[in-house]
Amino acid sequence: MSGARATASQTAGPYWHLIDHPEWADLLRADGPNAGLATSRIELAGRIADGAGSPVTDAMVEIWQAGPDGRYDGPFHGFGRCATDREGRYRFVTLRPGPVPAAGGGNGWQAPHVALSIFARGLLKPLVTRLYFAGEALNETDPLLAAIAEPERRATLIARPEGAARWVLDLRLQGEGETVFLEI
Repeated sequence: MSGARATASQTAGPYWHLIDHPEWADLLRADGPNAGLATSRIELAGRIADGAGSPVTDAMVEIWQAGPDGRYDGPFHGFGRCATDREGRYRFVTLRPGPVPAAGGGNGWQAPHVALSIFARGLLKPLVTRLYFAGEALNETDPLLAAIAEPERRATLIARPEGAARWVLDLRLQGEGETVFLEI
């Protein structure tokens, strides 16, 4: 097209067509790619807050995870997406991931984890972090967790159990108690 020009980079929104499918937050829904794979469902939930502690009500959260067998290329499709609600809460229904082989083909293992990407107002790129499970033995030797020297910073990546099948990880975008975000 003659005369067309590239537009400037913009922050996320107002075009939230990416979250027009709230069913994507349930990775085990009957009409989805994982129908029939559910052996033991878990819920991943939390609240996203800004630097002042106020809820981020217009964020989109994406997750990507391995299946219970620790494989990304197995029968389990580990991608989901949801919008935050009026309280800044997000929620996914999924299966708990298994340990993943360490990067680079080493003999080590990464602890079971879920990758989270947060898209929201004021962000030119998504913020990326991980959710680990409290009490998981492999957390002690996980390469990413081991790279975070301060215990209080490491704790921002550890989801706490609430009952047998619910895991909660609150995310703080900046300020005191800021979640550890990854450069990718």
